[in-house]
Amino acid sequence: MGMGLRIGLLASHTGTNAQAMMDACGDGTIDGEAVVLISNNSKSGAAERAQRGGVPFVHLSSVTHADETALDQAVCDALHEYDVELVVLAGYMKKIGPITLEAFAGRIVNTHPALLPKHGGAGMYGSHVHAAVLAAGDTESGVTIHVVTDEYDSGPTVAQARVPVEAGDTVDTLAARVQGVERGLYVATVAKVAWGEIKLPIVCGGAGE
Repeated sequence: MGMGLRIGLLASHTGTNAQAMMDACGDGTIDGEAVVLISNNSKSGAAERAQRGGVPFVHLSSVTHADETALDQAVCDALHEYDVELVVLAGYMKKIGPITLEAFAGRIVNTHPALLPKHGGAGMYGSHVHAAVLAAGDTESGVTIHVVTDEYDSGPTVAQARVPVEAGDTVDTLAARVQGVERGLYVATVAKVAWGEIKLPIVCGGAGE
C-alpha cells in the first residue's frame, strides 16, 4: 500500500464516517490511504477506530494546546508530517483555523446534512439542521459535500444528493433518511478525488444540479 491519495481524517465523536473512509481505502473503492486521524477528543470512538485500523492517531485539543493559534499550527503540522493531500472532516466539531485553512486551501472537505446554501452556518449541525428544514416546511432535504473555507458551510459545493421530506417526518426520521445517503455520497466523492475525476485543489463547484 502507500500508493494513491493520502487522506487525513478529522473526527470528534463516534467516527462512523471516518470508519467508512478507512474501509473504502481498504477495499479499493478509494484509491488512497487514511494516513492519520486527528481528534480533539482522546477518548472518542474515532480514536478507537483508528487504533483498531492501524491508522496513526493524534489527539490535538485545548487540552494539548490551550492557545488557539498554537492548536491550529499543531493540526497543520500534523497534516504536513503525514504528507496529507486531502483533509476529510468526519464529524469534526471544531472550526478549522486560518493556518490550516491556508495551507490546505481547496483540499479540505466536509459533509453537511442539508442542501446548502439552505440551512447552513454557525450552529447548524446535527439535529439543528433537520429541525430547521422541518420548520421551514421544505419538501426536500439532502446532503452537501463542500470545500471548507473560513465561513461555516459557505465553500464551493462538490456534490449533492436529495431526499424527500415526507408528511409526518420528525427530526429523527428525516435524520435517518439523510444519513442513509450521506455516507455513500461522501465516500463516492472522496473516491472521485482519489481517482482524479475531481481535481485538487477544488476551487469551484464540481457538481451539477
